[in-house]
Amino acid sequence: MSLLFEEIDSQASPLGEISLRRRRIPALGDRDIYEVKLGEEFLMSSMFVEAEEALSTLGLAQVQGDRLEVVVGGLGLGYTAVAALKDERISELLVVEALETVIGWHKGELVPLGKTLNADSRNRYVHGSFFDLATAPATGFDPDRAGKQFDAILLDIDHSPTEYLNASNASFYTTENLALMAQQLKPNGVFAMWSQNLPEEHFEALLKTVFETVESHVVSFYNPFQSEESTNSVYVCVKGEE
Repeated sequence: MSLLFEEIDSQASPLGEISLRRRRIPALGDRDIYEVKLGEEFLMSSMFVEAEEALSTLGLAQVQGDRLEVVVGGLGLGYTAVAALKDERISELLVVEALETVIGWHKGELVPLGKTLNADSRNRYVHGSFFDLATAPATGFDPDRAGKQFDAILLDIDHSPTEYLNASNASFYTTENLALMAQQLKPNGVFAMWSQNLPEEHFEALLKTVFETVESHVVSFYNPFQSEESTNSVYVCVKGEE
């Protein structure tokens, strides 16, 4: 094992080989950087988490009430889930993750935020496809309570509404399937989604076919590899009162 690099785990998955790595870059200071790769593609890095955290803070800022029940689609390195749990109004958080390996990294505390998530009794991991559960409102996200509705659904899985982690995810981004997911939101519930790209007008128009209000937020953060600001975006949508 190198002091500057370690592959913590690598396992086969339905999407290909997925690996968890830890590295240090001396020029960036005394800290461990965690990375997830799927095959040769980098999926996420603990260097760039501002937008993943903003997905929770921006989305939950639009949710009314207390004792909130929230779904996070995509566990990753845990930053969206941990940011959500900082909202004291949350009474239950379901984190839906298709890859059992990723859940195992958190349960086994191979990633730094696993300990935080495991220690919070409000948090529950759900092993399953977000997209399959989202489009089946009769059963829904909670395996213990069919048809349950939530105050917010926060999604961070695909790279963008037009660039998919898995080609089969493309079918989710339609009025019909977004509306099926929206059935799992309470009146005035919120759907928020992360994208690596700037807001896309055609996707905003699609969201408006389902949700009463749609807002797009650009999240900027410093990228030391490019020595400049980078941007992601977060879409925040509010369901009507019905």
